[in-house]
Amino acid sequence: QVHVAESGGGLVQPGGSLRLSCAASEFTLDYYGIGWFRQAPGKEREGVSCISRSDDITYYADSVQGRFTISRDSAKKTVYLQMNNLKPEDTAVYYCAAVFCPEGRIVVVTTADDYWGQGTQVTVSS
Repeated sequence: QVHVAESGGGLVQPGGSLRLSCAASEFTLDYYGIGWFRQAPGKEREGVSCISRSDDITYYADSVQGRFTISRDSAKKTVYLQMNNLKPEDTAVYYCAAVFCPEGRIVVVTTADDYWGQGTQVTVSS
C-alpha cells in the first residue's frame, strides 16, 4: 500500500539549512520514486526535486539547483531533502509524494491522498 509522510519543517533564517524527511512504505519505494513539491500562499504548486525508484536519477528545479540535495536511506525507508542557503522565497508548505522520476522532470502519478503527505511548513525569515 502506498504511504508517505513528511516531517522536518520549521523556521530558519536566510542562509540557513533544514532537512526534510519523507518516510515511505516499502511498497511505495519498491514501485515509485519520491518527489518533493512546495506551495506558497497564492502560488501554484511547484515540483522541487525527485529521486527515481532505482536511485539512479535525480531532478532539481532551477530555483533550487545547487542548494537542495535529495537522497534516500533505504534501510530507514526515508527520503531526505537537504536544503541549504535558504532564501525567503523558499517559504512554502512542502509535500512529498510517490511519483515517477524520469530524466529531467517529475511525473505526478495521482492526487489521491495516499500518494501525498500532509505537508510541512518551511518559513525562511529573519
